[in-house]
Amino acid sequence: MSDFSLPPTLTVAITFLLAGIVKGVTGMGLPTLAMGLLGTIMPPVTAASLLIVPSFVTNVWQLFAGPSFSAILRRLWLMMAGILAGTIIGARLLASDNVKWTTAGLGVALILYAVYTLLARQPSVPVRTERWSSPAVGFLTGLVTGGTGVFVVPAVPYIQALGFSRDDLIQALGLSFTVSTIALALGLASHGAFDAGHLAMSSLAVLPALLGMWLGQVLRQKISPATFRRWFLIFLILLGAELLLRPFLA
Repeated sequence: MSDFSLPPTLTVAITFLLAGIVKGVTGMGLPTLAMGLLGTIMPPVTAASLLIVPSFVTNVWQLFAGPSFSAILRRLWLMMAGILAGTIIGARLLASDNVKWTTAGLGVALILYAVYTLLARQPSVPVRTERWSSPAVGFLTGLVTGGTGVFVVPAVPYIQALGFSRDDLIQALGLSFTVSTIALALGLASHGAFDAGHLAMSSLAVLPALLGMWLGQVLRQKISPATFRRWFLIFLILLGAELLLRPFLA
């Protein structure tokens, strides 16, 4: 998207403002919501390209805000390697011209994540299994990220099951999202689907994303984050259903 006329620019700005608010309240959700909303008006590969800069900036902020970066990296480096490999491989689908299947895949990813988060009980991953489960989950997350632009399935439930403290959990999620963002940019570029026009518009989206995060942090002091998160997930289910069904109803 290299069209800088008012309607598309305003649409992108509002999308990242809303996504930033969600991230400010819940600590996550910016790429997920932005992909879902932008996916309703443009091909998913274009939406994924617009995610790169605001997702990178906001997640690096989240990553380095905590005290345990080196310890978390040592624990999760195999998972991060899996994310990198899986995303670069999976990006072939997102970079293809098959908008029907990438749009439907985006819808499925949103629905699975939202339903699981709403209904599933929190599992626990034994430490002794992490050596093989972390790269496997990372690779699967990468395939989903590369194919749909959604970073959260199954990385978020897995990281939540590792028993991190609250601050370390937020930092671990920041690490996962940062690596996913870099891997997605590399994957799209390797398949010729990331151009300067996308990068320019993506850079312009940083300001509304940061403003949204600040507004979300203010809002978090005034509302119940749990209630807000519940309704956000319900909205993701509806949005995912629309994306899933649209290619088959058109």
